[in-house]
Amino acid sequence: MPLETAAAAPAAAPVVTRTAARERAARNRRFTVYGARAGVLVAFLGLWELCARTEVIDPFNFSQPSRIWAQIWQWVTHGTAQGSLGEQIGYTLYEALTGWVIGVTGGVLLGIALGRIRFLADVFGPYIKVLNAIPRIVLAPIFLIWFGLGPASKVASAVVLVFFPVFFNAFQGAREVDRNLIANARILGADQRRLTLQVVIPAATTWIFTSLHVSFGFALIGAIVGEYIGATKGLGLLVAAAQGTFNAAGVYAAMTILAVVALFTEGLLTSAEKRLFRWKPADSGDGR
Repeated sequence: MPLETAAAAPAAAPVVTRTAARERAARNRRFTVYGARAGVLVAFLGLWELCARTEVIDPFNFSQPSRIWAQIWQWVTHGTAQGSLGEQIGYTLYEALTGWVIGVTGGVLLGIALGRIRFLADVFGPYIKVLNAIPRIVLAPIFLIWFGLGPASKVASAVVLVFFPVFFNAFQGAREVDRNLIANARILGADQRRLTLQVVIPAATTWIFTSLHVSFGFALIGAIVGEYIGATKGLGLLVAAAQGTFNAAGVYAAMTILAVVALFTEGLLTSAEKRLFRWKPADSGDGR
């Protein structure tokens, strides 16, 4: 027995060593990627600042990072003409999140329903294609007329931008379910409801999550465009007010805040996706 233990120990050691080496290499690669990203950002901002200070580019039109930071700091410490900066961010996030939830829910339900029931797809398919062909940004003024300057018009703009990408991904995901899997579930006695809930929806989840990553950006666009056209609060109103006073730094500052909000939300979605799809093997070629 001691001889067997002694023979097994050297065999286990290389495995542990290789695993630790792979983890160390992956950690070093992450640090290298993050460092390169930070370096690119610093180089871009530094070049922008230098070109503005030396007037290679017009600082009045293009502004410069130092002025943009000063504008953000002023909003943080003294607020905006419409109220505190947190209030503006919260207002826009409320509109975007509400529109996103409504658009995702409607897109998933209708996409799976039409993907599973061919008769519904044949009836409503042409109407959905026609609606999808309409430039949805131009609907924002119509929603403003219908719902006024309040958040409802911005939520409606976000909904129409979110709905279609989610719908088409859910529809395609429901259509792409393995037919053998469906046949086996039916042989085991699954009715239509169980088939949809326990087979189709889990199989389409990957397709749906793919659309969620881009759809929240669309929700933000819908909210911002609606606020830009007409609103009482929000980041879109900050952009419109800064443009009206030819304050390029204010426009870029609002865009920077929007980018940070979008990146934070993307991080939350990515984390949720990793937890949900923990069973999937990691893709070594995705560059992450």
